[in-house]
Amino acid sequence: MHLYGDWNTARSTAVGYLSDADVGIVTSYCPDGPQACDLVLQSSVCKSVFYDLDAPVTLERIDRGESVEYLPPTGFEGFDLVLSYAGGPCLRELQTKLRAKSVAPLYGSVDPGVHHPVAPRSEFACDFSYLGTYSADRQAKLDELFLQPAAALQTQRFVIAGAMYPQSVSQPANVRLLEHVSPQDHSAFYCSSRLTLSITRASMARMGYCPSGRLFEAAACGTAVLSDYWPGLEDFFAPGEQILLGSSTADSLAALQRDQADIAQIAKRARERALDCHTATHRAAELLALLSHSNFQQSMNPVAAMSGEL
Repeated sequence: MHLYGDWNTARSTAVGYLSDADVGIVTSYCPDGPQACDLVLQSSVCKSVFYDLDAPVTLERIDRGESVEYLPPTGFEGFDLVLSYAGGPCLRELQTKLRAKSVAPLYGSVDPGVHHPVAPRSEFACDFSYLGTYSADRQAKLDELFLQPAAALQTQRFVIAGAMYPQSVSQPANVRLLEHVSPQDHSAFYCSSRLTLSITRASMARMGYCPSGRLFEAAACGTAVLSDYWPGLEDFFAPGEQILLGSSTADSLAALQRDQADIAQIAKRARERALDCHTATHRAAELLALLSHSNFQQSMNPVAAMSGEL
């Protein structure tokens, strides 16, 4: 992995990587996306790939007539394969609206060596937690599923970890806001909470089949998750058995009033499902299978990936 600050100075290094690779991948939100796409498409790699990490957002912007700065002018028509972080109807729209020839989902995942059960810590201890940066399109759900239940359960502790929350967002006295929890502390954050909340961005939820990486991370830590519903969620975790669903304040209150042994069983089953189906090792195997399809060579050199200016 080569971290770069300026595309013009990094371009020659990228050319060198691509000359010795079988696969070139460009991701969405790459500030130098069009240039990286040109470089990959003009190279001698056996397979060119675009990985859209927020495909529903990309498609929503296309529908609004916006210019999407990380896309090549001709869409995806030059790529051998387009991967999407979301599945379902999103895949068809990538073909019809952006001219992708071949599409497949490559969902989020978790590294169980990083996210796993650890000892709880007092600074994160709570009954209900939420880890996420402020987003206007998530705020209504956060209010209904988290802040209103906090107001109703004054004796319980609630913790939000995330930046950019405006001062206009009022919080009950039993809600603590932590502006930053470092990635290495995420496991401790989840494991210090009896229950954690997952909220999906509106554009992702509308398309469905869009599990966030944090959903898998919380599950791998052995923490029970209450999530908003989106189409396809049941393909990843079984509602009521491995995950709890919430669409109202009453749903959150009911979840928080569940017996602790019941919550612990849901968390245990979610962790088992995450480790059985949703680890980085599983996704790596899926990626290799997709790249090996259509007589693509089975023995490949390391993938050259252009993932953005840092």
